[in-house]
Amino acid sequence: MTKPHLLCIEDDADTCELLVEVLTGDGFNVSAVQSGLAGLSALESKPDLVLCDIDLPDVSGFEVLERIRAGSLLSLGVPFIFLTAFSQRTHQIHARQLGCDDYVTKPIDFELLTAIIRHRLSAVAERKADNTELKLTDRELEALTWVARGKSSADIAVILGISERTVNFHMDNAMRKAGVSTRVQAAVKCAMLGLIAP
Repeated sequence: MTKPHLLCIEDDADTCELLVEVLTGDGFNVSAVQSGLAGLSALESKPDLVLCDIDLPDVSGFEVLERIRAGSLLSLGVPFIFLTAFSQRTHQIHARQLGCDDYVTKPIDFELLTAIIRHRLSAVAERKADNTELKLTDRELEALTWVARGKSSADIAVILGISERTVNFHMDNAMRKAGVSTRVQAAVKCAMLGLIAP
């Protein structure tokens, strides 16, 4: 079985080394970078989970998460956890508003951190297992991508160069396969599974 790949974005060399050592010992495949921009580049390796400091030398952890969400640089199913010395409530609220999955404060309680990581990864695995049968055609996925971007059937018909009736046909098929009652629910489900990038 492949070990889950964790990406740590942490500028403090000692903390970075300790994270790699402890998490590798706990059975994870860990890669680490020491700046926000390096972290954004490292996303190409498709990590299963991201740990990120907030106070980084080039761009903040907040900006890293903003860029990830704005550019769909990670599947929405990949957990993003802030690991930071900032314990202020305002920072925690801002982090949640940006879409982080967890917020862990330093000094690091490694037993707690490992439990959080394992919980997040098992939840992702369960979601994938529940939806392994969801197989949509390229055209259905394309139409749902535009639904996720707020387009109507008429708009999508123009964009894809097909009739509105054909768009609705693909939507109906996608909703039936996804087991949902609206096109928005189908788009959200596909985005959560990483099948589309809104």
